[in-house]
Amino acid sequence: MATALTDNPTANDAANGTANGADAGTPAVRLSHVSKSFGRPGHGQTVLDDISLDVAPGEFVCLLGASGCGKSTLLNLVAGLDAPSSGEIRVAGDRRPALMFQEHALFPWLTAGKNVELALRLRGVPRGERREEAERLLELVRLRGAYGKRVHELSGGMRQRVAMARALAQKSSVLLMDEPFAALDAITRDVLHEELTRIWQATGDVSVLFVTHNVREAVRLAQRVVLLSSRPGRIARQWQVGIPQPRRIEDAAVADLSVEITEQLRGEIRRHGQH
Repeated sequence: MATALTDNPTANDAANGTANGADAGTPAVRLSHVSKSFGRPGHGQTVLDDISLDVAPGEFVCLLGASGCGKSTLLNLVAGLDAPSSGEIRVAGDRRPALMFQEHALFPWLTAGKNVELALRLRGVPRGERREEAERLLELVRLRGAYGKRVHELSGGMRQRVAMARALAQKSSVLLMDEPFAALDAITRDVLHEELTRIWQATGDVSVLFVTHNVREAVRLAQRVVLLSSRPGRIARQWQVGIPQPRRIEDAAVADLSVEITEQLRGEIRRHGQH
């Protein structure tokens, strides 16, 4: 069902590369001894410490950890929104990673279709091709007919679907997702888990780096779960998830692995509280 991995990146190379039939020699994302501190040198706070991690092409990886452990900071570094204090980050492909936030970040004065078209325009897609491609992407996220709807006409789940379509419009080989379903109700979140899995499988070669503090969400979605320790964030443990997709959040195998990971997470929180 699941294989526990060590926190040694060299020991994990084979596991990192075998996901989805990917080639271990050409990671979609490679972090090499990445650290990040805020504040003045010698007086700042180290948020991430010596993170080394490969994400294979087409692999779905969930970053899991307690609030404040540096998950979102790590995602911002991979996205190029901030620079590491030390170490190196490499992202494959000629496009920056696509980024999807907890908030949909749609422009309210644009329709759903025009929000998607904006990403297409920035990508250089000719004007005459944008509407057809936007409608195709909206249909991919099961929003057929929503092209002309304004943001205020859409439910929270529909807005996140538009945000997903806009992210896919960037045609990046790497999709970064920062707790994109955290603000949604349980039923909507469950539906979007199914949709994200379907879309990821349909794209075939898109690597997903998904940040969450929800253990069951991580096990439901990921091929690999990476647990970060707290302050500073270090890779504490990894699990290769062998549960076949599609998964349900209430499946016994998902529940069993979630219990195991939760115990590890509690241990990291307790250790942090003792310092």
